[in-house]
Amino acid sequence: MEIDLRFFATFRDAVGEKERPRTVADDATVGDVLAALEREYDGLEGQLLEDGAIRPQLSVLKNGRNVVHMTGVDTPLEAGDVVSVFPPVAGG
Repeated sequence: MEIDLRFFATFRDAVGEKERPRTVADDATVGDVLAALEREYDGLEGQLLEDGAIRPQLSVLKNGRNVVHMTGVDTPLEAGDVVSVFPPVAGG
């Protein structure tokens, strides 16, 4: 099935584009996609997952809703979903 991935700030730099369609397995989860991205892009290696969970301060949204309020890495994906990945933001 086809989903859309959106990247922001430093993650956009690592991937080289803001948005990218991706074909995933019909039973894919958010965690599956994040693990695949870490393997595929050197700049993302170790940046998305930590001990099988989404790294602290990282925001991953499925269709605009933070997956930590769903089932985290186990959140299932459906055709047409939009997964957005935001790096930690600091400032003052």
